[in-house]
Amino acid sequence: MKKNIIFVVNPISGDLDKSDLIEAVEEFAITNHFDLEVYETKGKNDQREIQKRYNQYLPERIIVAGGDGTIKMVAEAMEEFDVIIGILPAGSANGLSVDLNLPTTIEENLRIAFLNRYIEMDMICINGKKSIHLSDIGVNANLVKNYEESNLRGFWGYALQAYSALKESEEPFVATISANNKTVEHTARMIVIANSQKYGTGVVINPHGVMNDGKFELVILKNLDLLLIGKIITGNMPIDSDDIVIISTDKATIKTDYPVNFQIDGEYCGAQTSLEIHILHKQMKIAIP
Repeated sequence: MKKNIIFVVNPISGDLDKSDLIEAVEEFAITNHFDLEVYETKGKNDQREIQKRYNQYLPERIIVAGGDGTIKMVAEAMEEFDVIIGILPAGSANGLSVDLNLPTTIEENLRIAFLNRYIEMDMICINGKKSIHLSDIGVNANLVKNYEESNLRGFWGYALQAYSALKESEEPFVATISANNKTVEHTARMIVIANSQKYGTGVVINPHGVMNDGKFELVILKNLDLLLIGKIITGNMPIDSDDIVIISTDKATIKTDYPVNFQIDGEYCGAQTSLEIHILHKQMKIAIP
């Protein structure tokens, strides 16, 4: 008996043509005797449409071709269902794929997505929104905001917005952080809320990160030189400074002295003065190498 698979593809992620990828997925499914249902995201009512298809086909797995935002959207759609999610990296931001050490070839990724083992991965809830990878408040969120507003994509688009974000950066903010029954105050340029270790650039921002340990980390980049911050967020320097503080916890609040730009998994979420954060333990099943 054939097993059902739903293939969710974001046709515009990463500014990449997905026709060859869709063809490769369809050929792999035929060769390995899977019944495949393809759904291309529309940017509107996608969660509801994916849930409708899940109820119709009852798939063993959902394969996702897109970036972190598409993966998160599918994970949120499936949070009430028992299904394994396989990833085919195909976005502007593929941070989760980097953290999972997914290979670079489509052939290897197809085997992992369709056939490999899985882990039960945590998610983070921040002000009622879900995060699967890395969120932050401060300099990098400025970059994400500028990138979303720009027409330039890919490496050079990212590099240009990194330069602009650093050049236009506001003064450091004062953050009051409550976690593990303690309240501390730090002057910071950026605070990362991390479920994992690496940005999509490959830089390790959170060396203590484990995706299924029931905890997340707050990585506080204190009043560092902007050039140093730039090197960190573009992947050119390891985290080894005394001006970086890491707090591991399962819930926390962050309050800032003025509204600071905030992003979740590469999606700009406005300027915030207060973040309520808690872990969602073992919320999604993800296929891994």
